Amino acid sequence: MKSVSVITVNFNQAAVTEALMDSIFNTNTYSPLELIVVDNGSKTDPVPAWQMKYPGVKFIRSETNLGFAGGNNLGLAEASGDYLFFVNNDTEFTTNLIGRLAKTLDMHPMVGMVSPKIRYYDRPDVLQYAGYTKMNYFTGRNKCIGQNEKDDGQYDQLTGKTGYVHGAAMMLRGEAVSSTGGMPEMYFLYFEEYDWCEQIRRAGYEIWVDMQALIYHKESISVGSNSQLKEYFMNRNRILFIRRNCDFFTVSVFWLYFVFIVTPRNIISYRKNGRRGFTGTLLKAIKWNMMHNTNSTNLGYPVKNIT
Repeated sequence: MKSVSVITVNFNQAAVTEALMDSIFNTNTYSPLELIVVDNGSKTDPVPAWQMKYPGVKFIRSETNLGFAGGNNLGLAEASGDYLFFVNNDTEFTTNLIGRLAKTLDMHPMVGMVSPKIRYYDRPDVLQYAGYTKMNYFTGRNKCIGQNEKDDGQYDQLTGKTGYVHGAAMMLRGEAVSSTGGMPEMYFLYFEEYDWCEQIRRAGYEIWVDMQALIYHKESISVGSNSQLKEYFMNRNRILFIRRNCDFFTVSVFWLYFVFIVTPRNIISYRKNGRRGFTGTLLKAIKWNMMHNTNSTNLGYPVKNIT
């Protein structure tokens, strides 16, 4: 059997990460398996206590917050698995999750990345993800299939090619990662997995969802669902993603759409809903893309504000 490395990143959520580790140990029957946990610059270092409680786990401590991609790449550098399963620390496993995804990669050598079906942890019969539609590069938009719908099996036939994996849970073939390199770090938060999918697809692999594999997601524990941090990186990185993956004509049309349609619409929404400071956050995201090239790792946002 192919070996699997499970990689997750913790940031100031020690109890949440422990719940994940417990769920892996309580549900997994797959072997050989290694579990790698990266602490991404948490204020209080949880690693010494974890090493006592979970002696079979490989722990890595970063003294600074490297972002979602940087933290995962730190774990990737220490991983030995043939398959690499990147999971958010706010997820919980189900029986045979790892085995099912590994079997998909075993049976379909053209698949480079695969995500399971995702349901919300606090609404366990409701879907978060059943695949993604293709990207409309002119608007920088696509759709998450099944999101917020009760799961009655209506999308189970979608196992196969999909637009993108979901960053909360994605298993990659080691050879695919070798051909493209690690997760792109210029994003810091959001859109890393979209960009990675584009790279791996260009390398000749397919992107899949496996609807027979299931994971639960606690969604937005670290960042918050309505924060200026999220607003900044969602807008900054949407623009950056299009700039990095599209031709000049497409990028030009996207810029016109974003500046003259998205920006006024969002500003009106911010004011209507009393979201103070969000207009400045949006304009900062636009300015960053006007001032930096597509490989820049300058965040344009003070890391000390990321808590």
